[in-house]
Formats: sequence, structure tokens, C-alpha cells
Amino acid sequence: MSSAPAPGFTVEDVSFAYGPNEVLRHIDLTIRAGEFLCLLGPSGSGKTTLQRLLAGLERPGSGRVTWKGEPVAGPSSERGMVFQDYSLYPWMTLADNIGLALEKSDPSLTRPLRRERAGEYLAAVGLPGTGKKYPFELSGGMQQRAAIARTLALNSSALLLDEPFGALDPLNRARLQDLLTGIWSESSPRRTVVFVTHDVEEALYLGDRVVMLGCSPGRVIGEVAVPFPRPRARRALFASAEFRRLSDLISDHYHSDVLEHLSDAWTMAGPKEGI
Repeated sequence: MSSAPAPGFTVEDVSFAYGPNEVLRHIDLTIRAGEFLCLLGPSGSGKTTLQRLLAGLERPGSGRVTWKGEPVAGPSSERGMVFQDYSLYPWMTLADNIGLALEKSDPSLTRPLRRERAGEYLAAVGLPGTGKKYPFELSGGMQQRAAIARTLALNSSALLLDEPFGALDPLNRARLQDLLTGIWSESSPRRTVVFVTHDVEEALYLGDRVVMLGCSPGRVIGEVAVPFPRPRARRALFASAEFRRLSDLISDHYHSDVLEHLSDAWTMAGPKEGI
């Protein structure tokens, strides 16, 4: 008799608003432990807000969010998050930024060992020898790579990444996509990854499953199980008929949702006099 899958995140009938602005409406979602899930949607669909709810940085207006069967009541080092705006401490060097995460994940580490490990994490994201630099000395893309290194150093069971590669050039973007999937594939047990993006190709390249959020307010409008085996060969995958079919399927979901959204808006507004 097979055992039930280990619980990861559950989002049960969650709605959320900032004042009168409804952001998410009746979200139901289960994310399995060890799954690499990509959360895909246009700007304004509530992707970041849903990610913040998973991290415990926001509380649902209604419904509930759980992690490993327990309610998410606030932030935890169990759930590491990479933000769009880097969120490094500007008065600290990169090594010290990462050292804070290392100290939290393993308080027994000595300061020299934390610095050594910080250098290893920086090298892993393509920033060797930058431990003594401050965030303001780096480009935006380099700061984001340092932020990813810091989150990896937390050794969290769940990684919540909010469009982490958006500021990177194509070469470094591809490099870090492969780095992230490599770290995820090699971890035992595998970390649960929730990766926010608005890039269809990125979602299909990275994910086990793609969940789509529709126009504001954000609602789950569909999901796609990604069938491609790992490791994935980028060029061959992007050229395959199945990859193009799934890309078109996702685009069709969004096209239908936008048309429905516009139709509802027109119905609520009513026809203008004289039209």
C-alpha cells in the first residue's frame, strides 16, 4: 500500500484585498512537498501577493494557508523568499549578508567558516571574489544573484522566488535557471519551489507544473502538468512540437480569460447612450 504524498503548501478558498482593491479571489491550490511549481500570470494577477501569503508576510482575508499541515502564521526560515527588489542590507557586505542566513541555518558555524561558505555561495551564482563588496557597488542583476545566494544559504525546505531572474541578461538568466534546477534536483529531500514568472517559456522549462492566474482579481484559470524529463536540454526542448503546443495552450487560456474579463466589464458598465 503506497503512502500519501508528504504535505507541502495548501491554499484553501483564499481571498485577499488591499482595502477596497480585491487582489485574489477564492484561490484553491495544493503544492506537493518537493514539487517545482511555476506560478504564471500577467501583471496585476496577484502572483506576488499569493507568494507573500505562502511566505507568511501577509494573512488571508478569508480562507487559510498551510505548510506541512500547519497554518502559516508568519515568516519562517523554513520558507526562504527571493524578492524582486533584492532586499539586501545595504550597510553590510555581501559576505555578511549571506553570513546572516548561514548563522540562522546553522548557529554553530564560526565567523571564519561563515565567510568561507558565503564565498562558495557567491561563486555558485557567478559572483566569485565579491564577498567584500557592498550591494551599491553591484549592478541590479548582480544584486539579485547575491540575494539568491543568501536565500540558498538559509537551507530552507521551501524556496519562494518572485520573478528572481527578471533583471538578468539572457546568458546569466539561463545560467541561474540551470543552477536553480540543479540545486533542486540534487537536494535530498527535494526542496519545495514556488517560482513566480510571467514568462511562459521559463515556466515550462523550469516547472513540474504550471498554475495560471487570470486577470485581476487573481483566480486560478488553469494548470498544466509539464511532461518533459529532467535534465532538460534547452535548445531541443524549445524546438519541440510538444513545447510549442503547451505554450499555445497557455496562451489560449489567457486570451480566453482576457476576453471574458472585458465582456464582464462591458456588461457591468452597460452600453453608453447613443452607442
